[in-house]
Amino acid sequence: MQSVEINTTAADAPSLSMNAVWRTIRSYILWQHERGTLHYDVMVTLILIFIFASPYWISYNDKPVTRNLHQTDIVVTTDAQGGLLYEISAGAISAGDDGSIRGQLLRVIEPISGAVSIVKYEAVADRRGKVESYRVWVKRE
Repeated sequence: MQSVEINTTAADAPSLSMNAVWRTIRSYILWQHERGTLHYDVMVTLILIFIFASPYWISYNDKPVTRNLHQTDIVVTTDAQGGLLYEISAGAISAGDDGSIRGQLLRVIEPISGAVSIVKYEAVADRRGKVESYRVWVKRE
């Protein structure tokens, strides 16, 4: 009687132990590969994928904060021509004609910036037409 032995493993299949896998992962974490090698390129590719793909899955909450003006707050910025642009809350200015509004705006601005002249101003209104603030362009005298 003849007996036949059946081998269930492939003869030419390389055996890869879990120890070797963990060694490779450890070498990636410790950055032990030289530039120009396949492993180095894999590490860099994984980093780039994380940098460019992570904002789609991770919320970093990095949206700009909207500025709510307090009744007496004044926001000063520069305009494109190098002049100063003031945004003054409408609560600091009472309604009136053009001359009285310019005078009130100057009384608010001059303690901050010294002697200035108003080039122009505009009222910023909400959707219902209520004036929320004034934008004032000034130049120093």
